[in-house]
Amino acid sequence: MPSDTSAAAGPAGGASAQPPAGGAGVKPAPGPSSKPDAPKAAAPKSGGGCVTAVPGPGAYDPDEIALYRTETPPGSPGTVTLVVQHGAWACSRAGDGAPFVTSGEEVRRALAADAQITAAGPVLTAGGSSKPITVQELVGWMAAHPDSGLVFTYRTGDDGAIHRLDQVYLP
Repeated sequence: MPSDTSAAAGPAGGASAQPPAGGAGVKPAPGPSSKPDAPKAAAPKSGGGCVTAVPGPGAYDPDEIALYRTETPPGSPGTVTLVVQHGAWACSRAGDGAPFVTSGEEVRRALAADAQITAAGPVLTAGGSSKPITVQELVGWMAAHPDSGLVFTYRTGDDGAIHRLDQVYLP
């Protein structure tokens, strides 16, 4: 997969480069199709299809990301950019669920203002089942819980922005 050098993260613990105003430089996410699919209800089954080491780009789950932060590019009020990392599901450990292992640099992906988003716990404090939320509800939760690394599936539209974002619910 091609590397997104325009979205390189800054030094560890430091600030990351901001995308230019107007969302320029925010590239479409690699891999997934633009047609909406039903949200995933749980992580992949243990055993088959899991990684046993830090995944490289060829092992990334093409439609899943770990969400770390949201940003509003300077001079672009109302525009939301997601700061994410790609990765893959590791094999389950005894008594523990399968972790989503990220690698590579943080990348920025534009989020459509009218994106369809479903979330579950811990984003939703009442109940564990997935429910629709607004872009602003997601932004508010991420501001209060930065670097959470929650895993979402996503679909892009013709404009390259994320139009569907569904949290992978792990009970």
